[in-house]
Amino acid sequence: MSRYLSYKLRLIAKNVSRELRKNPTESEAILWEYLRNRRFKGYKFRRQHPFIIDLGGNTTFFIADFFCHELSIVIELDGIIHDFQYKKDWERTQLLESMGLSVLRFKNEMINTNIQSVLEEISAFTTIKSFHQLSSKQIE
Repeated sequence: MSRYLSYKLRLIAKNVSRELRKNPTESEAILWEYLRNRRFKGYKFRRQHPFIIDLGGNTTFFIADFFCHELSIVIELDGIIHDFQYKKDWERTQLLESMGLSVLRFKNEMINTNIQSVLEEISAFTTIKSFHQLSSKQIE
């Protein structure tokens, strides 16, 4: 891909991300209140974070609902549409995991009705993830 097309794709991804941040779903807005400004265990989360991916010469992008660079964690919130695109979601999860990222998925209804349970699951996962990262740094 030429530099111009790569630049143009990044610009498109940035603009799409910006629009998604301006118009969050109810579930995204609820979870964001707990993740924003390092409120969640001091970790910095980004919302609607774009990833530019080269799929064997075909460069594309997709946008993660939430991303913590420090822990390499992506959090995806799944609405009704995801009930009909399971294969696409699975492929995207596999791609993210191949990049060394961990993916947590939650249904919107769980965010809306039981946010504490979601936060506990994220907390447990971040604790395990940070422990593994600390252990691997000590080994080096």
